[in-house]
Amino acid sequence: MSVICVGGMIGIGKTSVAELIARDLGSEVFYESVDDNPILPLFYTASPEEIQAKRYPFLLQLYFLQTRFAAIKEAYKQGDNVLDRSIYEDWYFAKVNHDLGRISSLEMQVYEGLLDEMMREIDGLPYRKAPDLMVYLKADFETVLHRIGLRGRDFEQDEHLVEYYRILWSGYDDWVHKHYSASEVLVIDMNHTDVVNNPEDAARVAQEVKNALAAVAHRA
Repeated sequence: MSVICVGGMIGIGKTSVAELIARDLGSEVFYESVDDNPILPLFYTASPEEIQAKRYPFLLQLYFLQTRFAAIKEAYKQGDNVLDRSIYEDWYFAKVNHDLGRISSLEMQVYEGLLDEMMREIDGLPYRKAPDLMVYLKADFETVLHRIGLRGRDFEQDEHLVEYYRILWSGYDDWVHKHYSASEVLVIDMNHTDVVNNPEDAARVAQEVKNALAAVAHRA
């Protein structure tokens, strides 16, 4: 019975990898709330003036926090699932937007207070308190941009977003290695991995996940 978080940059292939792992382990995917997210398109398309007036970055992080909190509680309760991104990564996105001045210091204080309270509730759950493994999908920036383009969501394609993506990408490794501590981490090089179109890649990733879970179970 394992809970796995799949993390990494926007567009890197988290959903495809999460679905592959779930199929291989016979479990369920808890998807990131994107297609039904009413704030995400506004966040990507708003002008700097609209962002300041409407506070879309703060609202977006609150929305993700709420939906991921609900998802991780349900995943932990069932005990054998894959999370397409999780609550553990939310702080990193909030921090980047705070550093960019899109989220105010007061908003960040409120956000971190809510996150801390949610993490305390997770720590007190009777059935599970942390994931077994985080599968971190890593790639160079050119690969990330290429895959965002292939995905084809209109609101993600504007050229003014490239610098935002670069800032997110540049700090991701630091977040994983210095701030994430909920579980062991398996790094997958997505520069040379295509689980959708290459069956050998899919089989390799599935086996790497199984091996990592076995190692975690052995150390427990």
